[in-house]
Amino acid sequence: MIAVRPGPPLAGTVAVDGSKNAALPLLAASAALGRPVRLSNIPANTDVQIMLALLQQAGWHVAQPVGEPTTAVILPTESRRTHPELPQAAHIRASYYLVPALLARHGEARLPWPGGCRIGARGMELHFKVYEAFGDRSAADDSGYRVEAVMPRTGTASLVLPFRSRGATVTAMLRAVTTGRPLRLGEPNLSPEVLCLLDALHAVGWETRAGEHLLALSPPSSAPSDTVVWAVPGDKVEAGTLACAVAATGGQARIEGVRGKHMGPFVAALRRLGFTISSEADALVIRAQDTRATGRPLRAIASLSPGGLDADFEPPLMALALGLPGTHLFADAINPGRHSNLLPQLTRLGADIEEISPTECRLAGPQRLIGTGVEATDIRTGSALMVAGLTAQGVTTLGGLDQLRRGHADLPGKLLTLGADICEVTP
Repeated sequence: MIAVRPGPPLAGTVAVDGSKNAALPLLAASAALGRPVRLSNIPANTDVQIMLALLQQAGWHVAQPVGEPTTAVILPTESRRTHPELPQAAHIRASYYLVPALLARHGEARLPWPGGCRIGARGMELHFKVYEAFGDRSAADDSGYRVEAVMPRTGTASLVLPFRSRGATVTAMLRAVTTGRPLRLGEPNLSPEVLCLLDALHAVGWETRAGEHLLALSPPSSAPSDTVVWAVPGDKVEAGTLACAVAATGGQARIEGVRGKHMGPFVAALRRLGFTISSEADALVIRAQDTRATGRPLRAIASLSPGGLDADFEPPLMALALGLPGTHLFADAINPGRHSNLLPQLTRLGADIEEISPTECRLAGPQRLIGTGVEATDIRTGSALMVAGLTAQGVTTLGGLDQLRRGHADLPGKLLTLGADICEVTP
């Protein structure tokens, strides 16, 4: 477990890892492309390591260049082993991104139901609708699901999503890649992670167009066989969590490796609270030591709309807002089980949070937190509790590090670099 207690204001320079939420689709795209792909800035968190293992078990060769621990080369092989068993797919949600590549390689995909954070029901029905639009057939039972490429089709695959699902948007893009068919996708998710995949496909010759209401892909006229070179962008959520930690302690820091354009809604939230924060091309700079809290209410409403606040920013912002004047509102209807994980743990630290509904809550600050034992029940709950622990009187001990490490290889180490009083202890 991790022990954390208040200390001096955080200060210095720290670099974030590659983004888990961008790396997983790019790894699946590497398999779907059918060409050698060199992918750099891969984070070492557990979910990404599982995805790399799944690629190898499914028949791709994954090599790590000597002296480049964050780079992998994904190579197609001649092996066509039928129906690979992939039980590890049950441990991560993003295992469903492998389906298009498995369909191209084996004609079908058989996978257990995806796992990941327990933050509410996030079904696969919309994914099955995507496959139906490409002429595939899906079936499911209690143990998992099966998708079969029934009959090759030609022409443009078209569908409109009933809501802006990132998973379904990525799935549709990857299935277009493996079928070589144009795609017209209505009401797409346009998060930075999706746009990163779009840029990667454009770099290998796909014609791409993305607007608020339509995402369109057209295959390249030819397919070169040389190695593709892609890079995972920096983790915007890790950057946001570190920025909240710096802000909570009244510190000053430069957070490198994150694209400033990915941080717009988060930066706006911190500025509303009175913090001086600037985003550069590849860094975030926060100066909180001279900040005067505005007392203005923060409305942190998670949204799938283009330019909306990513739901993963909501937990660390809530931990920060507990120490700031004002009455602040938080809502996350995207992950309906997240508040039921986070709020009881913050309450253990003494937080007084009014639960308006299962997905909406309100709090008035500043509040005084008292250190105690808490549990990382999911990735973002764990990171938010570390932010809260930096200002809670006494020692806060955080268990459930296996959950935290699914999304962050070493978030405590990054906080330590900035001067946090934090260490790992044996229970």
